[in-house]
Amino acid sequence: MSAVHELLLLPLAILVLQASLCHGACVEVDSDTEAVAGKGFKLGCISCKMRGEVQATAFVNWYFKASDETEFSLLYSFDDQVGKVFDPRFYERLCWNGSKHTMDLQDGSIFILNVTYNDTGTYQCIFNRTLIYPKYYFQTNHSKMINMKVVPRLTRGIASILSEVMMYVSIIGLQLWLLVEMIYCYRKISAAGEEALRESAAEYLAIASESKDNCASVQVDEEHWSRKNSSQLP
Repeated sequence: MSAVHELLLLPLAILVLQASLCHGACVEVDSDTEAVAGKGFKLGCISCKMRGEVQATAFVNWYFKASDETEFSLLYSFDDQVGKVFDPRFYERLCWNGSKHTMDLQDGSIFILNVTYNDTGTYQCIFNRTLIYPKYYFQTNHSKMINMKVVPRLTRGIASILSEVMMYVSIIGLQLWLLVEMIYCYRKISAAGEEALRESAAEYLAIASESKDNCASVQVDEEHWSRKNSSQLP
């Protein structure tokens, strides 16, 4: 593969590497708040650990307050990779949808099956995390509130539409920027290659011309030496 092709593929390799690194990263995204009656609905709750290199354990508690209630009641708990539903209204309708096969939970989402209008209300998600340092433990907690509304059919808000449009615009803009960078690099490398070829050709011609002059000088000296030797013969 030529050096030009390798340099053109370098930006693509960097983007692929960044994408692979981002794939495993934790990103805190707000949960949806509009559920459709009779459908399933995911209550998202993500709490990213700030120091990825620090070992930790965590458990998650969910609380629920219906629209006609004034106090929260324990809804669900997930600890030591085991989940338990505490609210009878959600028996056999609620399951874990967060981090799996790990004690270091960062995604504490749950999934509600067959949503009813009685599920309308405020949900609270609390992460209880223990950071494990070499000489001590440090406990933290993180809380999120979700106000869920149950509707007959799903409607998209203006904010959701604008967010999607901006996402596509950003992707197209990034692709155009990458294309411009590739064209610029290609032209720059091509110009450098042509300049190098011109310099090599000029250097070759100069060497050839110098060799020709040296050969002509040697030939003149030989002819002069021959004539001189001939004149000295008896």
